[in-house]
Amino acid sequence: MTGLAVTLLIIGIVLLLLGVFVEAVQFLLWIGLVIVVIAVIAWLMRFIRRQT
Repeated sequence: MTGLAVTLLIIGIVLLLLGVFVEAVQFLLWIGLVIVVIAVIAWLMRFIRRQT
């Protein structure tokens, strides 16, 4: 699960950067944002489960 969250985070950051710097692919900004949010939620779920 950790590897998946890290991979999603990296892909999300790359897509965010591409969306910001290349205006022609503006939809990548939104896709990257969604992927980063999913990665953060996955990390939070893992963190909460570890605490209990």
